[in-house]
Amino acid sequence: MESVRTTLARYDVRPRRRFGQSFLTDLPTIRRIATLDRPGREETVVEIGAGLGLLTAELAQTAGRVIALEIDPRLVSALQERFAAYPAVEVVPGDVLAYDFSQASPAGKVLVVGNIPYHISTPILFHLLKFRHSISRMVLMLQKELADRITAAPGGKEYGIPSVLISRYAVTRRALNVAPACFYPEPKVVSSVIRVEFCQDRDGTPAEEALFSRTVRAAFAQRRKTLRNNLRAAGFAEDELEGVFARSGIEGTRRAETLTVAEYGVLAGELAHIPGAGKSLDNRSGI
Repeated sequence: MESVRTTLARYDVRPRRRFGQSFLTDLPTIRRIATLDRPGREETVVEIGAGLGLLTAELAQTAGRVIALEIDPRLVSALQERFAAYPAVEVVPGDVLAYDFSQASPAGKVLVVGNIPYHISTPILFHLLKFRHSISRMVLMLQKELADRITAAPGGKEYGIPSVLISRYAVTRRALNVAPACFYPEPKVVSSVIRVEFCQDRDGTPAEEALFSRTVRAAFAQRRKTLRNNLRAAGFAEDELEGVFARSGIEGTRRAETLTVAEYGVLAGELAHIPGAGKSLDNRSGI
């Protein structure tokens, strides 16, 4: 097998910063990622950022179908040439943020695998969460700092919005860390691979889920402030909040990072009894 650098040179491709391109070149690591959640012949895999197709080829050995998403038209051409004789591999040009995961396998749920570009990890994660009913599980490579936040437990400085929102719907675990030397060009950060398995019985109604998300974002708006102060800043009156804290058993003097996911569910449920709660809470973006 030719090296990544040789393949890039053959297609006259230079890594582009605007695409966040850093190609995983270490074959043992690639094979380990592919076997973390080995897809079966009945499964469809959606790979985010297929690049030169090294991981794609590993996934195609067992999956019934692999949809290889790639935004760079230069790499799309390379992928189409490489997998022309692979009927199970479909190369799809385009941006993952515009991709409809519900259409990938209308008859069942998909496995999502990918090396997520670090500069747009946040919007990609939220996009994937929107399609959680179409995804069974995910194996994602992220910057280690973000993986720390996603897998964090309550009480620490890493625990925040991604910890709560993803744990609301899924069980996550870190599978391995990947050194910069495993990539070309080498990033300046360590990467981590996480496994995310969605639990479909954790959903409420759309209105309940929207309020839960807004509650979490409002609570973490300013980490040094108490729940009471952050929720007051979101538009709730003091007397309303006193009732919420009394009924929920959650002290208003606590800070956002001390609440469990279950406690956020209780808090959002109590806020729902306040007229106009959905409008009061800021729908803040970012994790």
